[in-house]
Amino acid sequence: MHRLIVATLPILFLTACATPDAVTQAAPTSASPAQPAASQWLTDVRTISDAGENAQRRQAIATRLDALDLTWRKAPFEANGKAGENLIADVAGPADAPLLLIGAHSDRVAVGHGATDNASGSASVLALAERFQRQPLKHHRVAVAFWDLEEEGLLGSKAFVADGSTKPALYVNFDVFGWGDTLWMMAPAQGQSALVDSSRAATQALSLGFSPGEKYPPTDHLPFLRAGWPAVSYSLVGAEEITLVLDAYAGKKSHTPAKVMRVIHSDQDVLGQVDAQAAVRGVDAVERALRDWDGNAVTNAPAATSTTTTSESGR
Repeated sequence: MHRLIVATLPILFLTACATPDAVTQAAPTSASPAQPAASQWLTDVRTISDAGENAQRRQAIATRLDALDLTWRKAPFEANGKAGENLIADVAGPADAPLLLIGAHSDRVAVGHGATDNASGSASVLALAERFQRQPLKHHRVAVAFWDLEEEGLLGSKAFVADGSTKPALYVNFDVFGWGDTLWMMAPAQGQSALVDSSRAATQALSLGFSPGEKYPPTDHLPFLRAGWPAVSYSLVGAEEITLVLDAYAGKKSHTPAKVMRVIHSDQDVLGQVDAQAAVRGVDAVERALRDWDGNAVTNAPAATSTTTTSESGR
């Protein structure tokens, strides 16, 4: 998640603890062989978070996309004097169908391993790519994106939106999706009620908590919304964390900040914090919600045109 000051909310999300208390790590972090989805998710988080710098993290994602036999491309950009590189992969669906774009930022800050922020989100996107490749949606084509330089000001997603040649019917973002019992959904007050309803039904079916609303940390859904493009974002956290996070946004100090505020952007952002079993339940819920949304043929934009910007093929 990005360190950002938003006009309507004082952002203390990443700075509430100058000296973070020790955070109890999730246990266990391994999944049994009987739960291959959790095992694969954990493997992806480990591979990305252990890769090193941002370029190596992207290479780890690209290697996984190759293993899935997905066609992907590099989309380089420059912004604010910085050079970055997004990865975009086509998953399934007719080229003329409305586009469902699912994404997460792949970069991390210099401290920690970026396991929660945001290898967890990237691994969740990879999990959905595999599922929608195996069983495509009926009314939408699916692509996935991995944004660079989110931590520098949402630069990768901003570059994609600024290009303007591929407008999705919906963008679905993942950021901080590593533990907890509650699916936290950033949903605008207008325009995404059908997906909110589908998400609520999916979480109820899986006995997960659900918390939709407009107040949510700044991340890669924002450039889409600011351009008037439909977008939502999902996180998976503990139910008790949401109020603490929103209190921090409102400038209220807490004696015991939310776990996520103590983990991300710190040396405690390591693999031991994530809970693969919980994360896969969250992925299951989002998959169910998106299939229900697609099955109802909810479209908010015309079919997207193919991007023609300079890019480097990954396959």
